[in-house]
Amino acid sequence: MGVQTNGEGVLLREVKESDLPILFEQQLDPAANYMAAFTSKDPSDKMAFLTHWKNILSNRDILKMTIIHNGCVAGSILKFEQFGNPEVCYWIGKQYWGKGIATEALLHFLPKIKARPLYARAAKDNLASIKVLEKCGFERFDEDKGYSHARGEVVEEFILKLESGNPS
Repeated sequence: MGVQTNGEGVLLREVKESDLPILFEQQLDPAANYMAAFTSKDPSDKMAFLTHWKNILSNRDILKMTIIHNGCVAGSILKFEQFGNPEVCYWIGKQYWGKGIATEALLHFLPKIKARPLYARAAKDNLASIKVLEKCGFERFDEDKGYSHARGEVVEEFILKLESGNPS
């Protein structure tokens, strides 16, 4: 899979185990957990985090990449199957929010995925993530709701769908 860059400091590479401590620290942020909504029961449980990621790393059916911005681990991006559908998700460290990094990463990630339609989910109030997905060609398709450990309540979400191809 190698490295892919857009010339603006954003690139994707395979996830390395050495990325996990940084990804763990990023997912500890309360604001990030609130926005993501659907997170682990206890984000501070490092062993649960590492077990989860070791399962991801060993699963050949999950496409997983680390997002690098200006040489630093900015987050991760994955394609996996959920509810029988191919789905993408990403996590960007809070210090990298608002810089276009998620959009750039997703634009580079989508051509690696042949499956269409492709789905993504975002809490209805996570306007930044919805905007990223829509910039990359996803359209609001459906709605769902579920219990959010990060918020301690049921949260409504949009299901977005990318029908075909990739945005130009």
